[in-house]
Amino acid sequence: MHATEQALARAERISRTLREVGLALGTTNDLDSLLELVLDKVTELLEADRATLYFIVPERGELLSRVVVGQEVRSIRLKLGHGIAGSVAQTGKPERVKDAYADPRFEGEWDALTGYRTNTMLVVPLKDHKGQITGVLQVLNKRNDGEFTAEDEEILVALSTQTAVAIENSRFILTQTVRNKELSDTKLQLERRLRDIELMFELERATARSDSIESLALAVLGRVAYACEAEGVVLLLAEPESGDLVEYAFDAARPGGIQRFGVKSGEGIVASVATSGEVVSLGDARKAASWSDRAEGRYTFAVGAALVHPLYGEDGVVGALGLFTKRGGRSFTEEDRSLLRLVCANMSTAVRLFRASQERERGERLTTIGRLLSQVIHDFKTPMTVISGYVQLMQDADSRDQRTEYVERILEQFDVLTAMQREVLEFARGERTIFVRKVYLSKFFGDLVRQLGHEIDGRAVELEVAVDTKVVARFDEGRVARAIHNLARNAVEAMAERGGKLTISAGMEDGALVIRVADTGPGIPPEVEGRLFQSFVTAGKAGGTGLGLAIVKKTAEEHGGSVKVTSSPEGAMFELRLPQAAPSTEPSTHARRRARQARIPGDPAPKSPSAKMP
Repeated sequence: MHATEQALARAERISRTLREVGLALGTTNDLDSLLELVLDKVTELLEADRATLYFIVPERGELLSRVVVGQEVRSIRLKLGHGIAGSVAQTGKPERVKDAYADPRFEGEWDALTGYRTNTMLVVPLKDHKGQITGVLQVLNKRNDGEFTAEDEEILVALSTQTAVAIENSRFILTQTVRNKELSDTKLQLERRLRDIELMFELERATARSDSIESLALAVLGRVAYACEAEGVVLLLAEPESGDLVEYAFDAARPGGIQRFGVKSGEGIVASVATSGEVVSLGDARKAASWSDRAEGRYTFAVGAALVHPLYGEDGVVGALGLFTKRGGRSFTEEDRSLLRLVCANMSTAVRLFRASQERERGERLTTIGRLLSQVIHDFKTPMTVISGYVQLMQDADSRDQRTEYVERILEQFDVLTAMQREVLEFARGERTIFVRKVYLSKFFGDLVRQLGHEIDGRAVELEVAVDTKVVARFDEGRVARAIHNLARNAVEAMAERGGKLTISAGMEDGALVIRVADTGPGIPPEVEGRLFQSFVTAGKAGGTGLGLAIVKKTAEEHGGSVKVTSSPEGAMFELRLPQAAPSTEPSTHARRRARQARIPGDPAPKSPSAKMP
């Protein structure tokens, strides 16, 4: 009896859902709402985890869908015949899959990206009234670890048929609506006078060339004044950040182009229209209650008639455009009013697009600056560690000479911090470039070894350095040093528990400087190996930011090079390859002198108190 009741409840649920979907399909032309309802009902009815609808893009030979990953909407694209959905779109045959990962057709890139795990699948084609496949409807992961049944398949096929027809109808209605609007707009344009068409063409060209609101006003206002035979034209806009009202005024009798001045809310006829949102047409503007000597009284001509139209944006009135004093002492006509309305519509769009572009560029710049700051803050670890180490050494140093040397090393690290600060400021000004110069590997790695001593101090880690000291290469010394520090720090932390050997080598190979950092740690965890160089990917390291290897990759790419990794349970090795336009292997006299001064393994100079040399 219990099983019978369950079957009846299921049948009732199926019937109710089909009625609801059918009703929605017949009463709404909103395609987005329609698809959302279908997917929700399909998911509920088939007791699935989620549902996805793919549309075929014939000209590209692929399937397209959209999903939300975090706060970002991303597109899923599948080639026809690829993946299980692509196979169904090509064959037109429904598929029930018990284990997606056991099916060789399954492509798990989106599982890897989102962290989702696909197990069971039910995929059916969408077919229009001609029987042509227009898309695919798929549901994933039957709840309670169940499998999709033949009954589920029948239900989904029925829903997909209704959905395909509804989508086709919705698209047809939308197409007809768009075509009707286009015909109406075309008829309206044909009724315009040739002067109006020429004016709009000129305004469009002028708008496309403008790179600021001032240049936009200069390009538009004079043309509008000429077309409407006005002595003056005023554009009023609110500043996007402060909200202050600014008027851009064209005066035909005053040379020098556009005047810009600020006004208060409601000060003058144009500002009042921007507040009320109502069109104002006056035979004598001086008699208006909103007249302002400061705003309208500044023109070189005697102000007579006025015609002012608000500018409408997405959130209401965003400004106003006003005409003053028609030549010959006449009033502005209905024809002028129609033309001004059209100009205001185009001006509103131009201002909105211009400001949206500015805001987008500003947002992109701030986002990139934020990423750069994250990188710089991450890289602060190395100089701060070195400074901390030398401060501790100074505390125990009895010799003034020793303390002086430690002070010099600390000041060097402050230079590194200053360079990082300069990078951020240069980038904020749009001046950020890598500083490639000649670097003597002997000196470079000598300084590097000394600094790394603080990273391995007190740890069971042996440091071995094998550098071709005859090589002189060209690269950004600061950034490459920070990249090697990141690799070395990761290696030391990987060997922290059981100890091991850290090996750094460098030399010329096939016209490129090749730097390798190898360790005898446990290797790269499998769960992050495929996305190791992505930002904010970390293997669960305490205090880790997931930026270190992303910074290494970016540094290599900025030099036109590459970075790769090989890993096994016996350790990992990172290889940084920096192409050299003209590699040099014969050191100059100056290079030999600097090489003798460098503190690297094998030199007679004293070693770092923290590094363990072979």
